[in-house]
Amino acid sequence: MEDIRMIVCRFLAALLMLVVFVIPSTQVTASDELRTAIVARSSLAMFSTEGAAQAHCPSDVVVWLNTKTGIWHEKGMRWYGRTRQGAYVCRKEAAAAGYRDTMNGQ
Repeated sequence: MEDIRMIVCRFLAALLMLVVFVIPSTQVTASDELRTAIVARSSLAMFSTEGAAQAHCPSDVVVWLNTKTGIWHEKGMRWYGRTRQGAYVCRKEAAAAGYRDTMNGQ
């Protein structure tokens, strides 16, 4: 009976250590990643004209970013420059800020 109590006590102590030390550290990491993503998105240079965006990043491709959905469209695609909420941005900067390409080619 003493052996079972000792095993249960050790198990509960290990479980307590997990809850106290491991779980909060993963929450801090997640919030740090979220904070980094928010800063990257807020510092993304957005332009009202294609020419201004191209001047900002001459060696990159300019895309139209739908700021409501977070999806960009390349020149020649259906929604390039045509969504209600959007801006011209550099593709590499948009990708680094967490935005993504369209999946259906429109």
